Amino acid sequence: MRPTPAKHSEPGYLQGRMLVAMPGMPDPRFARSVVLVCAHSADGAMGLRVDQLAEDISFPELLRQLEVLPSGHERLADPDLRSIQVHAGGPVETGRGFVLHSPDYHNTESTLQIDDTVSLTATLEILKAIAAGAGPHSTFMALGYAGWGAGQLENEIQSNGWLHCDADRDLVFGPELESKYDLALAKIGIDPAQLSGEAGHA
Repeated sequence: MRPTPAKHSEPGYLQGRMLVAMPGMPDPRFARSVVLVCAHSADGAMGLRVDQLAEDISFPELLRQLEVLPSGHERLADPDLRSIQVHAGGPVETGRGFVLHSPDYHNTESTLQIDDTVSLTATLEILKAIAAGAGPHSTFMALGYAGWGAGQLENEIQSNGWLHCDADRDLVFGPELESKYDLALAKIGIDPAQLSGEAGHA
Protein backbone atom coordinates (compact mmCIF):
# COMPACT_ATOMS: atom_id res chain seq x y z
CA MET A 1 0.00 0.00 0.00
CA ARG A 2 1.29 3.45 -0.84
CA PRO A 3 -0.27 6.92 -1.14
CA THR A 4 -1.67 8.19 -4.40
CA PRO A 5 -0.68 11.83 -4.99
CA ALA A 6 -3.57 14.01 -6.05
CA LYS A 7 -4.71 17.60 -6.08
CA HIS A 8 -7.58 18.99 -4.11
CA SER A 9 -10.75 19.61 -6.07
CA GLU A 10 -10.56 22.29 -8.76
CA PRO A 11 -13.43 24.03 -10.60
CA GLY A 12 -14.86 21.70 -13.21
CA TYR A 13 -13.56 18.54 -11.57
CA LEU A 14 -15.42 15.97 -9.50
CA GLN A 15 -13.14 15.13 -6.57
CA GLY A 16 -15.29 14.35 -3.55
CA ARG A 17 -18.43 13.59 -5.56
CA MET A 18 -20.18 10.28 -6.16
CA LEU A 19 -20.50 8.75 -9.63
CA VAL A 20 -23.72 6.80 -10.21
CA ALA A 21 -23.77 4.39 -13.15
CA MET A 22 -26.47 4.89 -15.76
CA PRO A 23 -28.27 1.91 -17.35
CA GLY A 24 -26.25 2.60 -20.50
CA MET A 25 -22.93 2.03 -18.71
CA PRO A 26 -20.92 0.07 -21.32
CA ASP A 27 -18.60 -1.61 -18.78
CA PRO A 28 -20.47 -4.44 -17.03
CA ARG A 29 -18.01 -4.28 -14.13
CA PHE A 30 -19.62 -0.98 -13.14
CA ALA A 31 -23.29 -1.85 -13.67
CA ARG A 32 -25.41 -0.22 -10.91
CA SER A 33 -22.25 1.01 -9.24
CA VAL A 34 -21.60 3.96 -6.94
CA VAL A 35 -18.05 5.35 -6.97
CA LEU A 36 -16.46 8.04 -4.82
CA VAL A 37 -14.13 10.19 -6.92
CA CYS A 38 -11.01 10.51 -4.78
CA ALA A 39 -8.94 12.56 -7.24
CA HIS A 40 -9.74 14.28 -10.53
CA SER A 41 -7.63 16.64 -12.61
CA ALA A 42 -6.71 17.28 -16.23
CA ASP A 43 -4.44 14.23 -15.98
CA GLY A 44 -7.27 11.81 -15.19
CA ALA A 45 -9.28 10.50 -12.25
CA MET A 46 -9.16 7.86 -9.54
CA GLY A 47 -12.09 6.57 -7.48
CA LEU A 48 -13.28 3.79 -5.21
CA ARG A 49 -16.44 1.79 -5.65
CA VAL A 50 -18.38 1.90 -2.36
CA ASP A 51 -21.09 -0.70 -2.93
CA GLN A 52 -19.40 -4.05 -3.56
CA LEU A 53 -17.71 -6.52 -1.21
CA ALA A 54 -14.41 -8.15 -2.06
CA GLU A 55 -14.63 -11.91 -2.46
CA ASP A 56 -13.31 -14.44 0.03
CA ILE A 57 -11.36 -12.20 2.39
CA SER A 58 -12.08 -10.79 5.82
CA PHE A 59 -10.38 -7.83 7.44
CA PRO A 60 -8.53 -10.01 10.00
CA GLU A 61 -7.32 -12.24 7.15
CA LEU A 62 -6.09 -9.15 5.28
CA LEU A 63 -4.20 -8.00 8.38
CA ARG A 64 -2.61 -11.45 8.62
CA GLN A 65 -1.68 -11.57 4.93
CA LEU A 66 -0.06 -8.12 5.13
CA GLU A 67 1.74 -9.15 8.31
CA VAL A 68 0.17 -6.31 10.26
CA LEU A 69 -0.71 -8.94 12.87
CA PRO A 70 0.82 -12.42 13.10
CA SER A 71 -1.27 -15.58 12.80
CA GLY A 72 -2.91 -16.43 16.10
CA HIS A 73 -2.76 -12.89 17.48
CA GLU A 74 -5.65 -12.30 19.89
CA ARG A 75 -6.69 -9.12 18.05
CA LEU A 76 -7.58 -11.16 14.95
CA ALA A 77 -10.58 -12.52 16.86
CA ASP A 78 -11.69 -9.09 18.07
CA PRO A 79 -15.36 -8.46 17.10
CA ASP A 80 -14.61 -4.86 16.12
CA LEU A 81 -12.00 -5.95 13.60
CA ARG A 82 -14.14 -8.82 12.34
CA SER A 83 -17.00 -6.38 11.70
CA ILE A 84 -14.91 -4.33 9.25
CA GLN A 85 -15.85 -5.28 5.70
CA VAL A 86 -13.35 -5.48 2.84
CA HIS A 87 -14.74 -4.02 -0.39
CA ALA A 88 -13.87 -4.28 -4.07
CA GLY A 89 -12.83 -0.72 -4.88
CA GLY A 90 -12.33 -1.29 -8.60
CA PRO A 91 -10.65 -3.45 -11.23
CA VAL A 92 -7.21 -1.77 -11.16
CA GLU A 93 -4.47 -3.16 -8.86
CA THR A 94 -6.85 -5.38 -6.93
CA GLY A 95 -4.12 -6.41 -4.51
CA ARG A 96 -3.57 -2.84 -3.38
CA GLY A 97 -5.43 -1.52 -0.35
CA PHE A 98 -7.08 1.83 0.29
CA VAL A 99 -8.84 3.16 3.40
CA LEU A 100 -11.45 5.89 3.19
CA HIS A 101 -11.89 7.36 6.64
CA SER A 102 -13.14 10.19 8.78
CA PRO A 103 -10.69 13.13 9.19
CA ASP A 104 -9.88 12.33 12.84
CA TYR A 105 -6.96 10.27 11.48
CA HIS A 106 -4.30 12.11 9.47
CA ASN A 107 -0.82 11.09 8.40
CA THR A 108 1.04 14.15 7.11
CA GLU A 109 2.98 12.14 4.53
CA SER A 110 0.30 9.80 3.22
CA THR A 111 -3.24 11.04 3.90
CA LEU A 112 -5.16 12.75 1.10
CA GLN A 113 -8.02 14.95 2.27
CA ILE A 114 -10.77 14.40 -0.30
CA ASP A 115 -13.19 16.88 1.27
CA ASP A 116 -14.13 18.11 4.75
CA THR A 117 -15.64 14.74 5.79
CA VAL A 118 -13.63 12.04 3.98
CA SER A 119 -9.90 11.36 3.68
CA LEU A 120 -7.93 8.60 1.95
CA THR A 121 -4.87 6.81 3.27
CA ALA A 122 -3.17 3.94 1.44
CA THR A 123 -0.30 2.91 3.71
CA LEU A 124 0.16 0.14 6.26
CA GLU A 125 0.33 2.67 9.09
CA ILE A 126 -3.44 3.20 9.11
CA LEU A 127 -4.04 -0.57 9.17
CA LYS A 128 -1.67 -0.85 12.13
CA ALA A 129 -3.59 1.93 13.88
CA ILE A 130 -6.94 0.21 13.22
CA ALA A 131 -5.53 -3.13 14.39
CA ALA A 132 -4.35 -1.49 17.61
CA GLY A 133 -7.77 0.10 18.23
CA ALA A 134 -6.43 3.59 17.50
CA GLY A 135 -7.78 4.10 14.00
CA PRO A 136 -10.30 6.66 12.73
CA HIS A 137 -13.89 6.67 13.92
CA SER A 138 -15.24 5.71 10.48
CA THR A 139 -13.45 3.51 7.95
CA PHE A 140 -14.11 1.99 4.54
CA MET A 141 -11.56 -0.62 3.46
CA ALA A 142 -11.18 -1.35 -0.27
CA LEU A 143 -8.94 -3.44 -2.49
CA GLY A 144 -8.31 -2.07 -5.98
CA TYR A 145 -9.53 1.15 -7.54
CA ALA A 146 -11.16 2.62 -10.62
CA GLY A 147 -8.93 4.73 -12.85
CA TRP A 148 -9.50 7.00 -15.86
CA GLY A 149 -6.98 8.59 -18.19
CA ALA A 150 -6.99 12.24 -19.21
CA GLY A 151 -10.46 13.20 -20.43
CA GLN A 152 -11.80 9.63 -20.16
CA LEU A 153 -14.21 10.23 -17.28
CA GLU A 154 -15.53 13.40 -18.90
CA ASN A 155 -16.18 11.45 -22.11
CA GLU A 156 -18.01 8.69 -20.20
CA ILE A 157 -20.25 11.28 -18.52
CA GLN A 158 -20.97 12.95 -21.87
CA SER A 159 -21.83 9.53 -23.30
CA ASN A 160 -24.47 9.03 -20.60
CA GLY A 161 -22.40 6.52 -18.64
CA TRP A 162 -22.52 8.33 -15.29
CA LEU A 163 -24.55 10.75 -13.23
CA HIS A 164 -22.96 12.40 -10.21
CA CYS A 165 -24.11 13.73 -6.86
CA ASP A 166 -22.74 15.04 -3.58
CA ALA A 167 -21.16 12.50 -1.27
CA ASP A 168 -22.49 11.96 2.23
CA ARG A 169 -21.65 9.77 5.20
CA ASP A 170 -24.23 7.07 4.38
CA LEU A 171 -23.07 6.73 0.79
CA VAL A 172 -19.42 6.41 1.78
CA PHE A 173 -19.48 4.59 5.12
CA GLY A 174 -22.96 3.06 5.30
CA PRO A 175 -22.98 -0.73 5.69
CA GLU A 176 -26.09 -1.34 3.55
CA LEU A 177 -24.30 -1.77 0.23
CA GLU A 178 -27.30 -2.88 -1.82
CA SER A 179 -29.20 0.32 -1.02
CA LYS A 180 -26.46 2.77 -2.00
CA TYR A 181 -27.39 2.89 -5.68
CA ASP A 182 -30.98 3.87 -4.96
CA LEU A 183 -29.86 6.28 -2.22
CA ALA A 184 -27.55 8.04 -4.66
CA LEU A 185 -30.28 8.31 -7.30
CA ALA A 186 -32.65 9.69 -4.65
CA LYS A 187 -30.10 12.43 -3.86
CA ILE A 188 -30.22 13.39 -7.53
CA GLY A 189 -34.03 13.24 -7.47
CA ILE A 190 -34.37 10.33 -9.88
CA ASP A 191 -36.52 7.21 -9.68
CA PRO A 192 -34.56 4.25 -11.12
CA ALA A 193 -37.59 3.34 -13.22
CA GLN A 194 -37.29 6.70 -14.99
CA LEU A 195 -33.76 6.11 -16.20
CA SER A 196 -33.07 5.38 -19.85
CA GLY A 197 -29.99 3.81 -21.31
CA GLU A 198 -30.23 6.12 -24.33
CA ALA A 199 -28.13 9.27 -24.29
CA GLY A 200 -30.08 12.44 -23.77
CA HIS A 201 -33.14 10.74 -22.25
CA ALA A 202 -32.23 10.66 -18.53
